[in-house]
Amino acid sequence: MAKEIAIGKRAKISEAQQYMILSVLGAAIILGAALSLTLHFIKKISFNAEVIASEDKSITAYSDAIKTTGVCKSPKGSVYTEEELKKCRPEDISASEIPGTLRANILENLAANQALNSVPKEDNDDCIDPITGKVYTYEDISTIYNNAKGAELSAASQLIKSCSALRVIPDALPAFKNEEALMASLNKIFKISNWEPESLSPNNNGGDSKSPVNGVNTISLNLAIEADSATTTTVLYNIERSIRSFDISNATIEWGGDNSLILHARATAFYVDESAVQETTTTIKGDKNTK
Repeated sequence: MAKEIAIGKRAKISEAQQYMILSVLGAAIILGAALSLTLHFIKKISFNAEVIASEDKSITAYSDAIKTTGVCKSPKGSVYTEEELKKCRPEDISASEIPGTLRANILENLAANQALNSVPKEDNDDCIDPITGKVYTYEDISTIYNNAKGAELSAASQLIKSCSALRVIPDALPAFKNEEALMASLNKIFKISNWEPESLSPNNNGGDSKSPVNGVNTISLNLAIEADSATTTTVLYNIERSIRSFDISNATIEWGGDNSLILHARATAFYVDESAVQETTTTIKGDKNTK
């Protein structure tokens, strides 16, 4: 009887041990799963937080670009809201509403540059006051712009671009390669010099030379002048005085008959790369070891 009791106790102890082992094993599995899920959620939360931080950084950068350039009025908060961007109409914003911005400095300071304003503009009919019949001065243009409201601002802004010192900048250094405009500029110089060339064309054989300045590109052209010495000198003088820069790299001069002077030269004109906002793409990876 005592032996049977002992065997029963041992069986119960063994069963209790099995239950204990199973309980510990189950708890370990649950704990492992919980730790794995916890790590997964921590990584996911960290990844989402990094994405949100990058989005906030992009929004701030875009807002700063808009504020700096003066495309829109300054936002009420630190960044522009969607409603503020929808209501933004650059053509209806005056320079006085965006002080210190790039646009305001261009419209108020650069447009009034005395040296650039000295370049004649009588050939542009839009720059002649229909009331007085005289060419607009910068003071006239500034008054028109400052008094303009609403839809009038668009026309006033165009007047500043066309008739103030700003008009000279794209003439001096265009924002894209335009060989037709280059030929027109040279043709105007020839007309001022009272000389008409037999032919005028860019140099398409030798290719354009490389500019030493980053962001500035070149257009090569051949120049041939055959006229009396006074006319040839006048043409070269007017080319030198042109608002657009022409760099003569090499030239040959020889005397012809009847006191004529024959000039053959290779020249270079310039244009600048078009400016644009550079967008960058940032890739965020959940696993830092992923390539």
